[in-house]
Amino acid sequence: MTVLITGAAGFVGFHLSQKLLESEITIVGFDNLNDYYDVNLKLSRLEILKKHKNFTFVKGDLANNDDIAKLFSDYSPEIVVNLAAQAGVRYSIENPRVYLESNITGFFNILEICRKYPVKHLLYASSSSIYGNQEKTPFSTKDNVDNPISLYAATKKSNELMAHTYSHLYDIPTTGLRFFTVYGSYGRPDMAYFSFTKKIINGEPIKIFNNGDMYRDFTYIDDIVSCIEKMLFCPPKRENTKPPYKIYNIGNNKPERLMYFIETLEKIIGKQAPKEFLPMQPGDVYQTFADVSDLTTDFDFKPNTPIETGLRKFVEWYRGYYGNLLLTRD
Repeated sequence: MTVLITGAAGFVGFHLSQKLLESEITIVGFDNLNDYYDVNLKLSRLEILKKHKNFTFVKGDLANNDDIAKLFSDYSPEIVVNLAAQAGVRYSIENPRVYLESNITGFFNILEICRKYPVKHLLYASSSSIYGNQEKTPFSTKDNVDNPISLYAATKKSNELMAHTYSHLYDIPTTGLRFFTVYGSYGRPDMAYFSFTKKIINGEPIKIFNNGDMYRDFTYIDDIVSCIEKMLFCPPKRENTKPPYKIYNIGNNKPERLMYFIETLEKIIGKQAPKEFLPMQPGDVYQTFADVSDLTTDFDFKPNTPIETGLRKFVEWYRGYYGNLLLTRD
């Protein structure tokens, strides 16, 4: 079996590729290696993946239809996991056009090529951001999500609508994955937990929005990967949930107050950071809280890594990775 993972040099794509490669599945990784954040981190992930003989890397752009056509012509993947996208809620306010190119045009190209080269399953990354500022909790996939408050969220909602259309018209089996604040080793430097760690270690002040009164359903990367692996190879228990179209929340089902998250991080690092309290930023939401009942029913799976455990593992990785970089530079 050949599995195509787009965004393979990204955070989730790297971890998923690594897990599947251990099972001797053939992985074709596709990524444009853009400079939204430190490209060296992406290259470090790729170095690890390239050690596996069953991994092939192809550099290309989802928004370039010729790149996608050649990719499928050369490798004919049976399963596609589309994790490539322009990430970041706040950056979508600064640079909206790149979100249309990557998240809309890029996803359209994936859907079109899956129509021409029929695949057994297309899984794609959506986001908890599409729930916007709704007050009802926990967030259910049955909730109305017609009021996104960032362009990033709007593109992810658009992806779900596009996938539904292609599933209906062309019988393409699609599953959307609404990720809830994923964190862990080799993570994204633009994420708050990553920048908090760097600043706390360096004794720099950290910016805390909405005066710390925010809640997030933090989900550890290993839980995300285990969940996707189940979806790839274990059919859902309920017959009416089989593809061609389904959406799942993947979250810890346990929102944590931002200030507790920071306090836990400080305790693990062994230092307290100076704090700058600021108002809510445009595009941010007050809380996220995943209803994972469908996930539990269909796949007998529920993310459950406590933040105390996940953050400790992250800090250990961070100190090792960046400590080794400093030694290398010296």
